[in-house]
Amino acid sequence: MYHPFSVAETIKTAWNILKKNFVPLVVYSIISLFINEFVEFLKTFIVLDDSAVTQMVFIVIQLIVQCFIGLSFYKLILTLMDRQYYEFEFKDILPTFKMTFNFVVIGILTGFFVALLVFLYVLGKRSIGFDRLFEIVELLLILYVSLRSIFCICFIVDDDSSPIESLRQSFEITKDNFFKTLGIFAIIILILVIVLIPVIAFIGFLGFDEDNDSFVFRLAFYCWFILTFPFIQVIIMVTYRKLVYSHLDVDDDLSETD
Repeated sequence: MYHPFSVAETIKTAWNILKKNFVPLVVYSIISLFINEFVEFLKTFIVLDDSAVTQMVFIVIQLIVQCFIGLSFYKLILTLMDRQYYEFEFKDILPTFKMTFNFVVIGILTGFFVALLVFLYVLGKRSIGFDRLFEIVELLLILYVSLRSIFCICFIVDDDSSPIESLRQSFEITKDNFFKTLGIFAIIILILVIVLIPVIAFIGFLGFDEDNDSFVFRLAFYCWFILTFPFIQVIIMVTYRKLVYSHLDVDDDLSETD
């Protein structure tokens, strides 16, 4: 293979893209927070019916909203990567209904997968008694499947792929680069932890008591989210593009924009 995937080059490219597009990415992160909080507000203060049906309806609505926001953020990043020398309109970053539906299906499949693992664990615990080794194996399985399938959302956005097709494509591009992909996500976790340190210091500086605990922690979460979310998503999208280029063994045009 003449175009191997490089962890260092991926992080460098993601950083360059973030620097060039920091303002629109942060603004869109704030908009995403506002929309999520608005939906939560409707659920908490407007809908007074606590029935199971009403709660289920709002869970579905929240899932759809979050999927739409996530897809639109990915489309924004791809648009900024592909059209940084061209003007684009707001409609260019809006996902289609089909994309949103496919993302929701992925979310449901993920829920079924996790539920199946929990069911097998509980069943095995009660019948034959699992030890700590089984828990470790289960966690490793979840990590493996997650890393191999995480780019399915990118294919839904970029190629308008179906849920099953996007999963197959994600498994294909990570087939020969699993440990490098693992390295990318280890760096992502490191970034999350590094940014969390000043956020914790911020909480300590403000101080908190029983009356303002919720406000302080929510404010800290907002700061942490706004600082980390854009960079993490850019890293994921750049990793996806570079894995595709490496899998196809073609020139990486992302490097030309660094």
